[in-house]
Amino acid sequence: MLLLLLKQVYHRGYNSTEMNNGADKLAEQRTQLLESRRQELVFLDNEIVFNEAIIEERDQGIQEIQHQITEVNEIFKDLAVLVHDQGAMIDDIDTHIDNSVAATSQAKGQLSKAAKTQKSNSSLICLLMVIFGVVLLIVIIVLAA
Repeated sequence: MLLLLLKQVYHRGYNSTEMNNGADKLAEQRTQLLESRRQELVFLDNEIVFNEAIIEERDQGIQEIQHQITEVNEIFKDLAVLVHDQGAMIDDIDTHIDNSVAATSQAKGQLSKAAKTQKSNSSLICLLMVIFGVVLLIVIIVLAA
């Protein structure tokens, strides 16, 4: 840009006052350009800091999610152990129920048999009482006669 301005000054034949004005303008433009570049650099630095903060925040979020996933994994492992243990308990309960069914069937048969035996024992006792009563009656009649 400076070279272009010097060429214009040379070709147009400016006098020294105009050249001083041109140099002042050039210095002012250069100052403005430097200031705008400085502002641009500050803006870019701020943007970099902001982006780094966002990256750090996201990294912390990812680490937190990773920690939570690890905790959920542990919970599922514990749950799997509980389910496995409960499966064994359910199998034991099922076996006990089957054993109870078999024992109940056996008990039912034995109760039936006991009821028949008791019934026949009752009949036998009644028969023996009748026979004892008849014998007692005969003994009383024989003694009374």
